[in-house]
Formats: sequence, C-alpha cells, structure tokens
Amino acid sequence: MADYPMDVSVTDHLLATTRAVRKRLDLERPVEREVILECLRLAVQAPTGSNTQGWRWIVVTDPEKRAALKELYGGTGGAYLKSAASTAKDPQTKRVYESAVYLLDILDRVPVHVIPCIEGRVESAATLANASFYGSILPAVWSFMLALRSRGLGSVWTTLHLAREQEAAELLGIPEGFTQVALIPVAYTTGGDFKPAVRPPVEHVTYWDTWGDTVDPG
Repeated sequence: MADYPMDVSVTDHLLATTRAVRKRLDLERPVEREVILECLRLAVQAPTGSNTQGWRWIVVTDPEKRAALKELYGGTGGAYLKSAASTAKDPQTKRVYESAVYLLDILDRVPVHVIPCIEGRVESAATLANASFYGSILPAVWSFMLALRSRGLGSVWTTLHLAREQEAAELLGIPEGFTQVALIPVAYTTGGDFKPAVRPPVEHVTYWDTWGDTVDPG
C-alpha cells in the first residue's frame, strides 16, 4: 500500500460525501460568524489565475435581505423547478428536483446565504477568457463548501438568482465591476451522515491519451 502523507480515509470520506444539502438544513440553529470566517480562511487558500486573488464574499444573515434574495431566486426559477419536479421520470432526478423545490420554499429561513464574487466581468466569449476567469473563484468556493462539511454544516451550490444579478447587486451594495458566481445557502445539518452518490464507473468516462480510449479496468 502506498505511503501517503496524510490520512486519506478522512479526506476521501470528505470528498466523497460532500453533497448538495437542501432538505437536511437545520433552519433553527444559528451559524456562528467565526465558523463562516474559519471556512473562508481555508477557502482563500485555493489557487487563482495569475495570483489575482480577486474573490470577495458577501455573507447575508439579515432576514429581510434573505427574504429578498428568495424572491429573486424564485422569480427566476420557481416555475421551472416545479415543472421539472412533476415531469421527471428518473426517480433520482425527480428527488433532486423535489429537493430543489423545497429549498425554493424555505430559502429565506436558511440562516446564512453566501454569495461568492470575483473582481471583473467576462466580456469575451473566448474559452480561454472564461476558463481563466471562473477558474480563479470556483476552486475557492468548493474549498469553502468542503470546510463547511467537515464542521457539520451543509450547503448547496445554486445559481438561479444570477438571472437577476443586478437586482441582487443593488440589494447587497455590490459595486460595478464584480461578478457574482453563486448563492450558497449554509446551515448546520439535522443529523446523520451522507453517503457517496451513485455515479458511472470512472473507467467509462476517462480516456487515456486519445478521446475514446477508455481506461482498462484490469
């Protein structure tokens, strides 16, 4: 067995069981400010393109602002989510959409909303520009969500409010020249553990040297 420099059983469990949490968010338990800051301190250790460090984080706990964000979120995607939940054929997909509808209904009651932002705007459709821009914030957001999970908190990556990004910016005082990338509802979870999700075998989706040459599982 390989001699790894850290306990991979712990890190592997963290990586394999950090789920999108909606129905198991504890809506009654407050989330301490220091816990959020602790997780953000870890998040900003993530790599960024050209060492730009252009991330900013809006932490929303004010009840009226959370309610306003819920309205923006639901006004964008409410009808879509409810339709998808009622028409989905695959049972797992149906559960996901039903969970998303539940979050839509209780979003204002989730104690913390975190909106990651990054300095700049993507004005070009070029793949390189987009990849570099979002590649400087998405690793930090995922690190934040992993740090939350390790401390007993749940979160879920949502983006529906971005269809009304300017209204959210006005609500929260986000200046021009910054891009919001998500809205992350954050709360402690209501108990129990999370399991790895059902995914296709990695050998079926991994190619070696040439597209289509799958990995030999043997």
